Amino acid sequence: MRMLPPMLLLLATGLEAAPRLVTLPGRSPLVSFRLVFLTGAASDPAGKEGLAALTAAMLAQGGTRRMSYQEILEALFPMAVSVSAQVDKEMTSFSAVTHRDNLEEFYRIFRAMLLEPGWRPEDLTRLRDDAVNFLRVSLRGNNDEELAKEVLYNEIYAGHPYGHHNLGKVSALQKLTLEDLRDFYARRFTQANLIIGLAGGYPEGFPERVRKDFARLPAGRSEPLKLPEPSRPGGLRVTLIEKETRSVAFSIGFPIPVRRGHPDYPALLVAQSYFGQHRMSGGRLYERMRQVRGLNYGDYAYIEYFPRGMFQFEPDPNLARRQQIFQIWIRPVEPATAHFSLRLALYELDRLVRLGLSQEEFERTRLFLTKYVNLLTRTKSAELGYAIDSLYYGIPDYNSYVKSALAKLTREEVNQAIRKHLAAADLRIVAVAKDCEDLRRRLLAGEPSPMRYNAPRPPEVLEEDKLVERFRLDLKPENVRIVPVGQIFE
Repeated sequence: MRMLPPMLLLLATGLEAAPRLVTLPGRSPLVSFRLVFLTGAASDPAGKEGLAALTAAMLAQGGTRRMSYQEILEALFPMAVSVSAQVDKEMTSFSAVTHRDNLEEFYRIFRAMLLEPGWRPEDLTRLRDDAVNFLRVSLRGNNDEELAKEVLYNEIYAGHPYGHHNLGKVSALQKLTLEDLRDFYARRFTQANLIIGLAGGYPEGFPERVRKDFARLPAGRSEPLKLPEPSRPGGLRVTLIEKETRSVAFSIGFPIPVRRGHPDYPALLVAQSYFGQHRMSGGRLYERMRQVRGLNYGDYAYIEYFPRGMFQFEPDPNLARRQQIFQIWIRPVEPATAHFSLRLALYELDRLVRLGLSQEEFERTRLFLTKYVNLLTRTKSAELGYAIDSLYYGIPDYNSYVKSALAKLTREEVNQAIRKHLAAADLRIVAVAKDCEDLRRRLLAGEPSPMRYNAPRPPEVLEEDKLVERFRLDLKPENVRIVPVGQIFE
């Protein structure tokens, strides 16, 4: 009998009617809820991109049959509780933390929000407007960095179920109806798709009571989406987003077959941390681009999807995916240094692939990760989220999984994984910039892009700059395109 991968095994064993439970009991007076449905934006039908996100918003930010959303807010305010929804490609999660003194009253409302939605037309209008405004104003208009990162994912997964923003497309959102939302809710928000997570000081028997309550959902069937393998770019492919902006924001990446549970995940985790740990000053990219040359605020690397990175230091849980990408985030640089900055990032990536990590670099990074992993689960809510993700991936609890793997890992295994999965000449590049025609011309010309400083630099840096300014970007005209910002997410 052919064994299923862990994610598919979880989905296949989800055919029983009862939702699955993940519990972390404790003495804390706080009770954390995480209800995760194994569905998300990847389940949006063609032409209805945004259906999963708008459905989740209607549950978390709409009324119930008996209460309007305003009445819910007024009831929750004295309890100091709010309900959050998060929609990703394969997971939709609803989370909240309440004091056990308020547990019964909060749970009564929370349960009704998810099991008895009101489906009011005015809530649909409000939440659809919120989604459109986020895409057009908050993301497209005001956040070049997050814009470049999200467009990179769209480019990598074009024509794929992952190939649109989690909130959808403006044109599709504007056509969604209450019937669309009701239908999606009935088909996808089922017992077979549900994982109930509870942590903290809840009373004895409470988890089973919650599971019994949510057995009111349709039994359903957990049928994993058919996800085609994303293709590598086949060289360098560049998308320039034309926008009236003062700087240039880059995101660079390509798909990788590595995710939690893959044999090479721990090795690539070390490589990513060494190369560009998120919002940390110890990464190689940060040192060479910001500290040595003062090009920008920061430069980081990732092997998992990490949205909202400019607002937080650790990633949110419950963003589990069967497919991931390697990504470099170059925070905005001055237009005059954009060409050099891109070359430097790829020069460093090429160096990483060729040379790997030294023994000292390996030991230092491994030691850092054994401590850093504890920060990811420092709250009960986060620990609960990671426990649900570990169930999805079929691995032990994340801290034990990482620490155990790091203890056995060798430098050569890290460098082998780097050579196997990473490359500097086969990737997609997204830039948000003004005067993209000029940037396109400079990228295609292949001319040197010398760096000019306002203060003296060490001779060894200036010598390295001579190599960087001529680093070859093997670009073809047909692979460098310009897209007006007004077309993005439409």
